[in-house]
Amino acid sequence: MKSEPERQRKHFVGGVSTYCYLRYYQTESFDLSVRERGPDGKPTRVTRAFPLLSKDEVEKRLTEHASSVSTRRPSGIVWKQSTAFLASNSPIEDANASGFIEKESSPTGGDLLFFAVMDGHGGYHTSRLLSKVLIPAVTLELSTLKNSPSVLVPKGGFLQSWKLWLWPPTAVPPTGSFDADPKYVSLAIQTAFANLDSDIMNAPLRILSEALSQPGADKNTLPDLSQHPMGLATMFPAMSGSCALMALFDTAHRNLYIACTGDSRAVAGVWEETADGKGIWRVDVLSEDQTGRNPNELRRMQSEHPPSEANDIISRGRIFGGLEVVRAFGDARYKWSRDVQEVLAQVFLHGNNERMRPASQLLKTPPYVTPRPVITHRKLHGLPLDSPDTASRSKSTLRFVVLATDGLYDELTSEEVVALVGGHLAGLKGTITKAKLNELVPTLEGEGKTLDGKAARIQDSAGSWAFVDDNVSTHLIRNAFGGGDEGWLRKLLSIPSQYSRSYRDDITCTVVYWEDGRKEQAKMTTFSSGSN
Repeated sequence: MKSEPERQRKHFVGGVSTYCYLRYYQTESFDLSVRERGPDGKPTRVTRAFPLLSKDEVEKRLTEHASSVSTRRPSGIVWKQSTAFLASNSPIEDANASGFIEKESSPTGGDLLFFAVMDGHGGYHTSRLLSKVLIPAVTLELSTLKNSPSVLVPKGGFLQSWKLWLWPPTAVPPTGSFDADPKYVSLAIQTAFANLDSDIMNAPLRILSEALSQPGADKNTLPDLSQHPMGLATMFPAMSGSCALMALFDTAHRNLYIACTGDSRAVAGVWEETADGKGIWRVDVLSEDQTGRNPNELRRMQSEHPPSEANDIISRGRIFGGLEVVRAFGDARYKWSRDVQEVLAQVFLHGNNERMRPASQLLKTPPYVTPRPVITHRKLHGLPLDSPDTASRSKSTLRFVVLATDGLYDELTSEEVVALVGGHLAGLKGTITKAKLNELVPTLEGEGKTLDGKAARIQDSAGSWAFVDDNVSTHLIRNAFGGGDEGWLRKLLSIPSQYSRSYRDDITCTVVYWEDGRKEQAKMTTFSSGSN
């Protein structure tokens, strides 16, 4: 850290010499090693000095995109949703969405609650589109379960039938129970994801096909559609890419579904009552990071392509050494054939001085990326009013779910996330050492052990956490970037966007939890933090 005092300056007003002395102040700055291109065009490391944001500026950045929503239902449940995001890229490539469908008038009652985070890459176009259309697409597909699951057939691609999307026939449940059967709900969600990506990838081809089918069109010459009103609007979401993580709470049937495409992660905090009355948080990881480092995904990809490609598909944990995630929306470079990429680039991009990165020389049998999500299902136990007899309630109760893009888990483990949320809900305040939090809010490994798709992070048992935020999602983001180490937090948030991506990623985080909203019990379902 260094200081650079501003010098006094002489100021002349109206030709009369007067001296206006600007007060001395210190502009704090810090040195940082960054990567730049030298005169020869090759990347090199240089040291640059950057101004350090003030405490107030840091607080503004942490809180300006934070929101909290409470929804009270007639049943007595108050649903709580907190969301916050912090950009590293400019503009941010993350997005988020939520939806609420009331079903109290239905025979079974209950609601459908949707929460989703999207982590874009190669631009923001795909993630922003998904934030508008993913939940409606899933909702529409779920509506088919009222009739027959036979309509749950993904659309065919324009290159080949995607064999991964074909499922063997299964027994049909009794009429009217499709939406209560996790097998069919999961299939509906997978179908919605697949069909939506098919629409995204096919859109530019449809425009080209329509242009070539016009009367008088020369079918042997590619048209220039660079000025077509939907040209770039359809190309950009197909060219960029995005992960998507969605949670569906079905309160009528007490079901929770997590749909994961990519390496965003869902983590649940489950409160386990203990004999001493203090309790402990069980950490249930509800998704796997779907990258080339995940051995399950590596085996899947190798099984879907000729054996001759087995050693080339994944390099350094990435597809052809490039894309890290192996499930995503968009990412045309890994889904379109080489010929299709060249044709569409000529038709839509060249006239706009835009370009598409050339396909890898290893690309032979696309697609190499699938939008099909992995679905995790579990029963929703522990909602308020589940049973009038509190003694009959389970000793193990799901209390909250965290959905976050991988930028959060680059910095925090799943166990740390659950402990930080658990401590926040217990009312902890101030700065708490990491060792102390382990005592106050103990955790244990639960279901779905984290299968990291990224390189392992060295955990630091030293340092401290900060419990200063009302918004629990902001609380997580603050602690991902320093927590109680205010100096480190200020440095990380002060790095300009053109350099910050080497030190931190975009983060979007949504925390969902619930309360008993009855007047006589208008408080959080409580637990002990062990701090008394």
